[in-house]
Amino acid sequence: MNKKLLITDVSLRDGSHAVAHRIDREQLAAHAAAVDAAGVPIVEVGHGNGLGASSLQLGESLLEDVEMLRIVREQLKTSRMSIHVIPGFATIERDLHQAIEVGVDVIRVASHCTEADITERHITFAREQGKEVYGVLMMSHMASREVLLEEALKMQAYGAEGVVLMDSAGAYMPDDVREKVPHLVQGLSIPVGFHAHNNLCLAIGNSLIAAECGAYILDGAIRGFGAGAGNAQLEALVAVLERSGYQTGIDLYGVLDAGDLAEKSLLAVVPTTSSTSIVSGLSGVFSGFLKPVNRISAEYGVDPRDVFFELGRRGVVAGQEDLILEVAQALSKEKGGENA
Repeated sequence: MNKKLLITDVSLRDGSHAVAHRIDREQLAAHAAAVDAAGVPIVEVGHGNGLGASSLQLGESLLEDVEMLRIVREQLKTSRMSIHVIPGFATIERDLHQAIEVGVDVIRVASHCTEADITERHITFAREQGKEVYGVLMMSHMASREVLLEEALKMQAYGAEGVVLMDSAGAYMPDDVREKVPHLVQGLSIPVGFHAHNNLCLAIGNSLIAAECGAYILDGAIRGFGAGAGNAQLEALVAVLERSGYQTGIDLYGVLDAGDLAEKSLLAVVPTTSSTSIVSGLSGVFSGFLKPVNRISAEYGVDPRDVFFELGRRGVVAGQEDLILEVAQALSKEKGGENA
């Protein structure tokens, strides 16, 4: 078992969901400096849905992508800067070229877990530019281990240097980790990663199990700062991994200090596992839907838990936010709501 792990801090990207993508210049700089001082290997930056995703539908970032990257780049002395890239949101011609000019080190190219084909051009281009490149399979609870391996093999063939399974809905149970992670570890010739969400309060436990099953790359966020119930809490993840004998290269006191700083200056509210985020996990719906589901459900006088379960029944994924309104309207009409 490999006892060395590669940790990515996704606070300045996934955490963007928790504050409606309104992270400001001072918050970016302060957090980047703190985790760099703690020795966190990779710091991911940008809109919650990645490079080029700022929009009315998905939420507009307070700052443009290039500005965010420049601010963080100035603060990083040893940490590498990463971006999350979803083809369709991020273009090669504009977005990737600009990010590379600013000095991004790591490019993680993501797709829905059954659509790795769309990542070929972006992965190939990023590798040609000499960047460290990983593939990401989002909403991975929605596919069998066999399908996930088929999709991961495509990313490997395109040139990805690792593939990260994202539990984007916080839906994984420990047995899901034990079933899927080792299957990819055995079937790929590149490292496997795991990105946990805490909807069912399993993010740290599932991340530890992923490491035990051979995952090399693990994601965390300061104070769990992320979509829905948040991510695996970075400080706790580092502590638990070190207690279990893994080497992260991260200074424990340094990352604890970064957590204290973030609670004062970065997080409007520390993520909690609310009743609706639990249902989000149970229904297998993207964690980033939590805020719009709560808001639209209140507007139409329907139970947000019912909305989540119906969205889950429909197999809704990120990018289909418009269906939240459709479901809420339908449920309101069923109950004879005055907003129908």
